Amino acid sequence: MEKREFTIAVLPGDGIGPEIVKQAVKVMDAVSEKFGIKLNYKYALIGGAAIDEFGVPFPDETKEVILSSDAVLLGAVGGPKWDNLPFEIRPERALLGMRKLLNAFANLRPAKLYDELLDSSTLKPEVVKGVDIMVVRELTSGIYFGIPRGIFVDGDERVGINTLRYYEHEVERIARVAFEVARKRNKRVTSVDKANVLEATVLWREVVEKVHEEYQDVELNHMYVDNAAMQIIRWPKQFDVIVTTNIFGDILSDACAMLTGSLGMLPSASIGGKIGLYEPIHGSAPDIAGQNIANPIATINSAGMMFTYSFNMPEVEEAIDKAVRSVLAKGYRTKDIYSEGCKLVSTEEMGDLIAEEIRIG
Repeated sequence: MEKREFTIAVLPGDGIGPEIVKQAVKVMDAVSEKFGIKLNYKYALIGGAAIDEFGVPFPDETKEVILSSDAVLLGAVGGPKWDNLPFEIRPERALLGMRKLLNAFANLRPAKLYDELLDSSTLKPEVVKGVDIMVVRELTSGIYFGIPRGIFVDGDERVGINTLRYYEHEVERIARVAFEVARKRNKRVTSVDKANVLEATVLWREVVEKVHEEYQDVELNHMYVDNAAMQIIRWPKQFDVIVTTNIFGDILSDACAMLTGSLGMLPSASIGGKIGLYEPIHGSAPDIAGQNIANPIATINSAGMMFTYSFNMPEVEEAIDKAVRSVLAKGYRTKDIYSEGCKLVSTEEMGDLIAEEIRIG
C-alpha cells in the first residue's frame, strides 16, 4: 500500500530562512488537503540560530530530529552576526555536516526559466527562452572535504591548503545519478572537469566514460569548466544535464540560476542517502530579513522536489509547479522579479496565492 504519511524535519535557519520556510509549509499544508497526505513537521535549529542556543551550528538535538524524519526542508544559514566566529563553528559548517550525516552525495539543481519571467533575466530573450538545465553536483567529497586541509606554518610564513580528492566510487555514483536523471529528460549529459590541468579530474573523466557504457541511450560530452562557464551564458539551451565536481557545481549552478532572473526562483534536492535534503540555493539574505519581501518560490519548489525524490509522488511536484506558473501568469511578483505593470506582493502574499492555487487547481 502506498505510504500517505510522512515526517519532515523543518530547519528554518537564519536570515530570511524562517520567512520563506513558513510559506513552503503553507503550500505543503494545501498539498496535504488536496492529495490526502498526512504531513508531520518536526522543527529544529541549525546554523546561527543553533549557535545562539547551543553554541554549535549543528547540535545533536537537530541530528536526532533529522534522522527520525523522512526528509529535510532547510531555509538558509549564516549572517554577519556570526562572521567573526572561528571557522570550525561558523553557521555554514552545519551544511557540510548535515550532507555528510545524510550521505546526500548528489545535489540536483534545476534552472528552468518560466516564460512569464522572460523579462526578468538579464540576457536576451532569444538566448534564455526555454532554458531548462539540471545541474548534478557531487556534494560530499572534492575540495570541500579533502584531507589535508587547513592553514599551516611553513618556514617563516603561513600556507593555506585544500585538497581536491575523488575516489572512483564517488565519481561512479554521481555519474550514475546524472545518467538516470538524463533518461527522464532529453538524454544528454555534459560532464564538466578541468582534465587538462587537474589529475583528480582526469580520473573523473575516465570514470564517467566507464559508467556511460551502461547508458548508451544517453549522449555524453565533456567540457572544461572555464568553457562551460562561458557556454552557459553564450548558449545555455545546449545543456540538458550537467554533472560536475563539488566546487565547480557550486559555481556553475549559481550562473545557471541567474539565467532565470533571480536566485529566489531556484530550488535544490540533495539525495543519495536514506533521507533527502531540500533547500533553495540562495543564502540567508540578511539585508532583507524580516522585511517580508523575500521570494519564497525557490523554497516552495524545493518542497515540490521533496515529493518527487523522497516520497515518489511526482504528481504533487507537478501540481506545485502548475500553481507557481498560474500565480506568475496572473502577474504577481515579489520584489526581486518585479517589472513594470506587474502586481507587487509580499513573501506572505506569494505563499498565500500559491497555496490557494493548489486548493482550487
